[in-house]
Amino acid sequence: MTGTKTGTKEPTGTEELVELASVSKFYGNIKALEGVSLKVDAGRITCVLGDNGAGKSTLIKIIAGLHQHDAGTYTIQGEEVRLGSPREALDLGIATVYQDLAVVPLMPVWRNFFLGSEPTKGKGPFKRLDVSKMRRTTREEMLRMGIDLRDVDQPIGTLSGGERQCVAIARAVYFGAKVLILDEPTAALGVKQSGVVLKYVAAARDAGLGVVLITHNPHHAYLVGDRFVLLKRGAMAGSHLKSEIALEELTRQMAGGSELEQLSHELERAPVPAHLGEGA
Repeated sequence: MTGTKTGTKEPTGTEELVELASVSKFYGNIKALEGVSLKVDAGRITCVLGDNGAGKSTLIKIIAGLHQHDAGTYTIQGEEVRLGSPREALDLGIATVYQDLAVVPLMPVWRNFFLGSEPTKGKGPFKRLDVSKMRRTTREEMLRMGIDLRDVDQPIGTLSGGERQCVAIARAVYFGAKVLILDEPTAALGVKQSGVVLKYVAAARDAGLGVVLITHNPHHAYLVGDRFVLLKRGAMAGSHLKSEIALEELTRQMAGGSELEQLSHELERAPVPAHLGEGA
């Protein structure tokens, strides 16, 4: 395992793939994250919920190897690590699908599927891309995820937003990801396309991956999630198993709960005095 290791423990029960314990990240005097903990198990979906500025992006960057944590522990399959790059995270089976997807719109679907990891055939001056293998593999892997693309030569930019997300998920599964981090995959999608993406998120879970779903939509999270971690201003605002919390309560906590009630009270229109009402 690459990265710096500082201890080992055996996972128990469901295989624990990733655990963050009291992880913090500081930028000078700014606390981007403080004391955040979460677990990611094989075949389970951990949803991280929070509004803009809650710390979701910082958390993604730490798990994905873009940033190192300043406090707490980060373990992958029982071994404590400090990742130095996204490449190290990928080598350890952690794949991140960002909201912008980083695809090349005018390139065909199969080329985007293998972008940066293209298989070749032949040797020396006769070495070339194995296009037939890439086309065949892309179609097979998309079918395995439940998407029947009749033409993998079509530019990926012609696919819907939901279909592009599914290509990225299928790619991560094919290249051996054990943990899949999805950054707001339904944020820019309508109801129908969001449903398509959530279906393939569940398919990744059923394939045995541990999934981290970053979202600000509690309804989407509750449809597929097994565990919910709520962030607020960089700190933990709650951590619940699905069996422990109803959608209504999750939504209330996500919306601010008591703060929203206080705001509602403050915005209530004061009763108009009778003598003023008469002259209105």
